[in-house]
Amino acid sequence: MSKLLEIKNLKVSFPTDDGDVKAVDGIDLTLNSGETVAIVGESGSGKTVTSLSILGLHNRASTNLSGEILVTTQAGVVDVVSAAEQDVRSIRGKNAAMIFQDPMSSLHPYYSITNQLSEAYRIHNKVSKQAAHNRSVEMLELVGIPEPAKRAKEFPHQFSGGMRQRVMIAMALINNPKILIADEPTTALDVTVQAQILLLLRDLQKEFKMGILLITHDLGVVAEVADRVNVMYAGKVVESGSVEDIYYQPAAPYTMGLLSSIPSVYGKGTGKLSAIPGQPPSLINLPKGCGFEPRCTLKHLVTGANCVTDKPNLIEDSAGHFARCHLDLETRKIEGKKVAAKGVK
Repeated sequence: MSKLLEIKNLKVSFPTDDGDVKAVDGIDLTLNSGETVAIVGESGSGKTVTSLSILGLHNRASTNLSGEILVTTQAGVVDVVSAAEQDVRSIRGKNAAMIFQDPMSSLHPYYSITNQLSEAYRIHNKVSKQAAHNRSVEMLELVGIPEPAKRAKEFPHQFSGGMRQRVMIAMALINNPKILIADEPTTALDVTVQAQILLLLRDLQKEFKMGILLITHDLGVVAEVADRVNVMYAGKVVESGSVEDIYYQPAAPYTMGLLSSIPSVYGKGTGKLSAIPGQPPSLINLPKGCGFEPRCTLKHLVTGANCVTDKPNLIEDSAGHFARCHLDLETRKIEGKKVAAKGVK
């Protein structure tokens, strides 16, 4: 597998009158061809801010970015953080594209589907309007829109939610990008349509030989489609590993909390779900020590005051499996097995 994307020590903050909002605080991430990498976490953990950074969609005048976002293109590797705006614009849509979580607000209500798809195609290809229209119809057929030639002339309000999401997928893939960022692609869809969209993405990934970066809070979706998982909390990656590592050997207390908060078909109906107590911290005034310390139910197992005074490092527990916690490895293994035994199958 070839490396398509590499993020090194990415930091993103937004200056405000009250202080800097540290939305992303030093994350590392890689994406290879044919691979699906998931980023999971609560709202406000930094998932979407990270994805927008990859495409250079933050306003540089009001955003502080540092680190590296290395995107592999036909001409070589481009660092989105330091590259000129025109270079980033040439990558956007051609080498890396994005599916947004709300297809209705992402599609313009006043323009036909073919107009919007054709525009995305002609930005990177010097072709006639007819050629762009033909390409649009071809893509609509590829993503499973019935009667694509007819429906291409229609408008977004004439499509269902699932069909609009298929249009967004067609738009994202119309220039054959190698990197596809899917930001909550099934959130607004019912369960049946969710399954159809996930299956479609899997088939298209094989056809286009893409790497998919999946942004989601749905651990069920992650288990279904991801190869590797990055769990984010308060702007940091707190655990990273394969799907098997995350679900069967969770090593960070936050990951354990997420897994304990979802129902299992293997459970025995013993009562309420185990919700994570408290609220995520303010990104303007983060705790001095571990960001998860105020909500952690395992901090009493740590000797001393490290959780309050020191930020834990992301340490490799086993091959390819990293976790950020002051708890000793053996204790985390024991607690992780308890969570996995509750019904994650």
